[in-house]
Amino acid sequence: MIDLNILIVEGNDPKNNEFFVKAAKASCSQNLKNLILKLEPNSKIEIINPARDDETKTALENIKKYHGIIFTGGAMRLNDMTEEIKKHINFASNCFKHENKILAICWGLQVCSVAAGGKVSPGKKGAHVGIASDIEINEEGKKNLIYKNKKIKFTSPAFNYDEVCEIPPGATLLSSDKVNNVMGLYFTSGNSKIWGLQYHPDYEYWQMINLSSARKDRILKNKVFNNEDEFQKHLNFIKEEDKKLDFENRTHEIRNWLNHIKIH
Repeated sequence: MIDLNILIVEGNDPKNNEFFVKAAKASCSQNLKNLILKLEPNSKIEIINPARDDETKTALENIKKYHGIIFTGGAMRLNDMTEEIKKHINFASNCFKHENKILAICWGLQVCSVAAGGKVSPGKKGAHVGIASDIEINEEGKKNLIYKNKKIKFTSPAFNYDEVCEIPPGATLLSSDKVNNVMGLYFTSGNSKIWGLQYHPDYEYWQMINLSSARKDRILKNKVFNNEDEFQKHLNFIKEEDKKLDFENRTHEIRNWLNHIKIH
C-alpha cells in the first residue's frame, strides 16, 4: 500500500476563503484535505492557489511526484475572466502537459473544461443552491470507475450558478440532472485524464445550509427564489435530505478516484 502524494488546487481567492472558513468552518482546499485524510490517513497533501505564481511554478517543477491533482470548488464565475481566473485556467492547461490524474469538482470542473476547449455559461435552467436532486448516472457513467458502487440516481450537496454548456472535444458525459446536463464528465486533455463533477461529494449538507444562509441576500437579489419564505422552505428541504444521506454513498466518487490513483 503506497502513501499518496496529492496536490489540491484551491478554487477561491482570499476574500472568498475567509467567507468559506466562517460559514463552512474550512476553506475549500482544507475541507477536501480533511476528507482525504479521513479516507486515506497516510496521504501527503500540498495545497496551492493558482493566483500565486511562485506556488504554481514550484508545483509544476515537481509535478511528477504527485499521484493525483484535485481542483476544488470556489465562488468565482468563469465569464468574469479576471486575471486571477486566467491564472487558474493557465495552471490547468500546464497540468495537462504532464501525465496527471485529475479530479475536478464544481468550479474545478468548469476551469478544467475551459482549459481543455469547452465552454461555461450561466445555467440556463437555474442554479443549485446547496443541493442537487436526482442526479442520474447514464450508461457511460455506469461503466466509468468514478461511479463504482454509486447509486444510479442520487441527491448530493451542490452549489453552482454556472454550467459547462459545451463539453471539451472527445469528452464523455457521465451524469445529468434537471438543472444541469453536465453533472459528471470524463475527458482527456494533453497527457492528463480528468474526472469532473458539478456537485460536492466533499461537502456536508450543514455546510451548504450555512453557506446558503450567509449568501441569502445575494441569492434573493438574484431571484433564485421568489421570496424569503420560499428560500427557507428550500433550506428545510436540505435538512430533511441530510437525514437520508450516508457518508459512504456521498463520498464514493472521491474514494473511487483515490483507489484508482493508488494502483495506477
